[in-house]
Amino acid sequence: MREEPWRDPARPAAERVADLVNRMTLREKLGQLYGVWLGQSSSDGEDDVAPFQHDLVDNDLNWPELIKNGLGQLTRPFGSAPVEPAAGAARLAALQGEIVSAGRFGIPAIAHEECLTGFMTHKATVYPIPLAWGATWSPSLAEEMAATIGAGMREVGVHQGLAPVLDVTRDVRWGRSEETIGEDPHLVATIGAAYVRGLRSAGILATLKHFIGYSASRGARNFGPVAIGPRELADVLLPPFLAGLRAGGESVMPSYADVDGVPPAANHALLTGLLRDRLGFEGTVVSDYFSLAFIELQHGLAANPGEAAGLALAAGVDVELPNVRCFGTPLLDAVLAGDVPESLVDAALTRVLRQKCDLGLLDPGWVSPQPSTVDFDPPESRALARRVAEESVVLLANDGVLPLRSGTKVALVGAQADTPSAMLGCYTFPQHVPSAGQGVAIPTLREAFEGEMTYAEGGEEAVAAAREADVCVVTLGDTAGLFGRGTSGEGTDATNLVIPGVELLDAVLATGTPVVLVLLTGKPYALGAYVGRCAAIVQAFFPGEEGGAAVAGVLSGRVNPSGRLPVSVPTDPYASPSPYLAPPLGRVNGASSVDPTPAFPFGYGLSYTSFEWSDFTGDGLSASVTVTNTGPVAGSEVVQLYLHDPVAQVVRPVVKLLGYAKVRLEPGESRTVTFDVPEEATAFTGLSGRRIVEPGDVELRIAASAVEVRQTFAATVSGPEREIGPSEERDVSVTVR
Repeated sequence: MREEPWRDPARPAAERVADLVNRMTLREKLGQLYGVWLGQSSSDGEDDVAPFQHDLVDNDLNWPELIKNGLGQLTRPFGSAPVEPAAGAARLAALQGEIVSAGRFGIPAIAHEECLTGFMTHKATVYPIPLAWGATWSPSLAEEMAATIGAGMREVGVHQGLAPVLDVTRDVRWGRSEETIGEDPHLVATIGAAYVRGLRSAGILATLKHFIGYSASRGARNFGPVAIGPRELADVLLPPFLAGLRAGGESVMPSYADVDGVPPAANHALLTGLLRDRLGFEGTVVSDYFSLAFIELQHGLAANPGEAAGLALAAGVDVELPNVRCFGTPLLDAVLAGDVPESLVDAALTRVLRQKCDLGLLDPGWVSPQPSTVDFDPPESRALARRVAEESVVLLANDGVLPLRSGTKVALVGAQADTPSAMLGCYTFPQHVPSAGQGVAIPTLREAFEGEMTYAEGGEEAVAAAREADVCVVTLGDTAGLFGRGTSGEGTDATNLVIPGVELLDAVLATGTPVVLVLLTGKPYALGAYVGRCAAIVQAFFPGEEGGAAVAGVLSGRVNPSGRLPVSVPTDPYASPSPYLAPPLGRVNGASSVDPTPAFPFGYGLSYTSFEWSDFTGDGLSASVTVTNTGPVAGSEVVQLYLHDPVAQVVRPVVKLLGYAKVRLEPGESRTVTFDVPEEATAFTGLSGRRIVEPGDVELRIAASAVEVRQTFAATVSGPEREIGPSEERDVSVTVR
């Protein structure tokens, strides 16, 4: 019998996929366009389903019926409930075997998992949150971390990771700010693209999310409507996604929130006109969980699941997650009734099968891996988690009290200092499924503290301990949790930026004992009232399972802090925070009584050594500086290049990050950092609504933060004005020698 072309691995993928599509019935086609979430329950108050999603969770799934025509995806087979690693791999292999046996073509499902702070499963390494990745200012470290995470996922049969988040922070009161990398599009783009490359190197499909505008909601409310102009979308929110696509991102997840009245999952202009046609994306668009149902139930664009399915499919969504509601029988009926063209189904199916082909899932003899022993938290992963945590800690203030000197009588106070969960973000398994326990060792700051100290949780005991100490380390921070079960996380938004538990800080400050404030948070809190009052301030953004050791190392001096702020730290807890990427009228001015100046600016951070910046040179759109470590210990300096465009056809930010380099130097060592700026890197969206390079005078600023300018260079962008497309975008070239 002649072999069917689609089964032949030697044939081109496009030919194999086209042959398979032509052989499928409509029901079989639709089976490839949705996922199934097994083991998810809406009755447990500790699950990760939002209150208005409970009714959409099906606890009585008919598994044989769902897979008889094939299945597109398996939703979180490891991340939904605690499972031993090897047992989880065996269970996934068994499920895949059932899927292969049930369908006429024997096609396995793509298994996807969350991987925002590591493989989000029981007993897996918990890395720092993305805001901490941003604080490292180290794309290479993010890439190494992602490659390690991806290797663990692929080892047990997972194919797709729902990361990275490429939303740019716009208002840190938004609970999901902890999932973002920072408030600058270039920083988010470079770190995010590195994460994509890392996952791809391990054979994992990276999912870029949430396309687009999610982080710019009104009032920083989750799911809140988004009212932004085309320039904010194109110049601030889009660049990280373009970078992620260039890095090889093969899947995109639209956001929940409506953008100017249209949710992205039903927005043809975004998913097809922009993403596919203009940006050239050829991968799959997978829905955020339940977002197709929300087209009907939350946004009111459809009267029933069939109409929602038609809108999503026409917009460009290929796969419904986490379960089937719209892309099953409702879509089948809509196609048979002539309301939805089958050609749209075929287009989505072709993209899904192409990915399965590339993953080897169409090849004869494919089997899901079943390793007999699996360690999701090996020593090398813990060591990497510590490195990321150590490089992400930001020293905001220090009057010389840090590092703590030997013999110093230290009082360590605050419940967060002795709480393992204080290190964990919302998208970690222990915070998603609290009933499962930690799964991995998470030493607290108290346990990791290097030196003699007295501990008190709070109250009068803490105040008394502070009075008796030479220095008091006050540890405050967030509790990550979903939908209001905490102070940070998805659906856990804030109305103000008062530090949780700040009463303890005020009480200890009143004793007169020098205070080192340690913050373990998912967002920056307003510190204007404490600048100058605290002897030192240490900021760690949910630093993961090795965060206690990382912060303890900074306090002791074992670690020289090298983190820099990926977001501005506000001054006033009750004023709307303003990102640094603001135009002149977004800064302090005489037109408003509100001063949005941050307590600590974007890009800021201190070190235990000193650096001298010298030999500044500028030549056209190139600039360089020599940095020397003039202090007693090795350390890292982050050299930043900003663009100031004084006159333009539309309002421009006062400064915009163009490039950066994190330079590690031994005592006495010097290195030269050179930035070569292509004219395309100065592009913005002009009056025409298109990205343009505008001729004229600009200024390059070499700086240690968005406000600490060390040298400026006048430069000129030559004419004439020209429009550039996505393929013509260029980043600054950075060399360190």
